[in-house]
Amino acid sequence: MSARFEELDWRKTRLGEISLRRRWDPTFDKEVYEVKLDDDFLMSSLFTVAEIELTELALAELPGNGLDVVVGGLGLGYTAQAVLDSPRAQSLLIVEALGEVIEWHQSGLIPAGKSLTADPRCRYVHGDFFAMAASSEGFDPEAPARLFHAVILDVDHSPRHVLHPSHAAFYDPAGTLKLAGHLHPGGIFALWSNDPPDDDYLALLGGVFTEVRAEVVSFDNPLQGRDSTNTVYLGRKPR
Repeated sequence: MSARFEELDWRKTRLGEISLRRRWDPTFDKEVYEVKLDDDFLMSSLFTVAEIELTELALAELPGNGLDVVVGGLGLGYTAQAVLDSPRAQSLLIVEALGEVIEWHQSGLIPAGKSLTADPRCRYVHGDFFAMAASSEGFDPEAPARLFHAVILDVDHSPRHVLHPSHAAFYDPAGTLKLAGHLHPGGIFALWSNDPPDDDYLALLGGVFTEVRAEVVSFDNPLQGRDSTNTVYLGRKPR
C-alpha cells in the first residue's frame, strides 16, 4: 500500500461491499476521502458543492428559527454539516441505513464525523429511510409520528437510478404522499440527483407539493476540464 492511498475500512453489508478510502490527489493537491459500494463511487470529498447547496436551498425556503430537520443518507457528512452550520437549526436527525457509515463518523475516520457527533443538536438514526418514510411512525424512533420542517434526501443517484429496488416506490405518487405526511404544513422536501431535471418527476412532485422546482447546481470539474452539474428538487407541503 502506497503512502498516497489507504483503505480505511471495508465491510460486507446488505447492500454490497462498502469501503472508505483516503488518497492524495495530485491534481487538486489535497487529501481526498471516497466511499465506494461494490464498484460504484457513492461519495467523494472532491466534489461537495451540490451536497452543501442541497441543504442551503432547502433551509432558505423556511422562515424563522427552531428548525427540525431530517437528512436521509450520511455519506461523508457534508449535507448534514451544512444543516448544523445554520444557527436556525434546532435539531437534526441523520437517517443512515448502514451502521458501518455511522461508525466511521463516530470513530472520527471521516473528518466531518467529529463535529457531527459532538453537536448536541445532532442524532444518528440507524434505519432504512425509505421504510421509515412509508410508515406512520416516521423518522424518529424516540417520538413516533414526529413532524419536521425539512426532509433532505441524498441517497440514490436519481429518482430513476436507485441504489436498491426497494427504494423505487418512494418516488411514486403514493410514496411521495407518505413522505409529505412527515412534514409540518409549509415544510420543505429537498432531493439531490446526479441526473438533469426530470420533467416527469417534477410533475409527480407537483401532485403532492406546491412551489415545486428543480435547481441545477454547477461546479468546476478539473478532472473533465469543464463544469459538472447536479440537480436539486424542491417542494413545499401545502399549508
